[in-house]
Amino acid sequence: MLMSSTKCVIFDCDGTLIDSERLCCQALVNVLRRYGAQMSYQECIDHFKGGKLADILSEAIEYSGVNVSIDLLEPQYREELHMLFIRYLKPMDGVERLIHFLDEYDIHYCVASNGPRDKVEHSLKLTGLFDVFAGKVFSAFDTNSWKPDPDLLMYSAMNMGFLPDECLYIDDTPKGIEAGLNAGITTIQLYNGAAANLVDDNRVIRVQHLDEVRELIREEKEQPHS
Repeated sequence: MLMSSTKCVIFDCDGTLIDSERLCCQALVNVLRRYGAQMSYQECIDHFKGGKLADILSEAIEYSGVNVSIDLLEPQYREELHMLFIRYLKPMDGVERLIHFLDEYDIHYCVASNGPRDKVEHSLKLTGLFDVFAGKVFSAFDTNSWKPDPDLLMYSAMNMGFLPDECLYIDDTPKGIEAGLNAGITTIQLYNGAAANLVDDNRVIRVQHLDEVRELIREEKEQPHS
């Protein structure tokens, strides 16, 4: 699909709309240290690649060797992350410019996240993005299916009124990228430079800044097509 036919952009939330991945890793490191883990921030960045929180916590427990249950760790992690979000959360650079551009070209947009809806909406409120995405937030808890399964993205496209091949999906994580490809949606990876997150697939469009997405769509929209 050429991006000239894009009618809807589906955004991941963490690490795509909001600059939260570093805070998520710091929260995980902080709570694991309470149980004696020596995992560094860089290890967390390099080792964990997104997905369902329960799976990430399970992997973290196994990787760090701590003796704690997920049921105990998860609420502590969420509370630690909540405090970090309040203090440090901000939108990704270029988000506001991209949203303004999509409005100019009458391209719709929404959020599709593995996180609970209330967490996603809270994050959007903290970063000043809630108003533009109000009523357009879709959670894996809506579908009971998490990326890399494609169900959430197909559900989001359907609820926005578009076919998958009329959409563009932007995510930073390998599991999110896999979900986009599995859904048959043109997929962009917002690559953060971490080798563990690099998706080497010629179907994926890779960018390092959201301004590049704006320019890619603009070029396609403005060039003539026979």
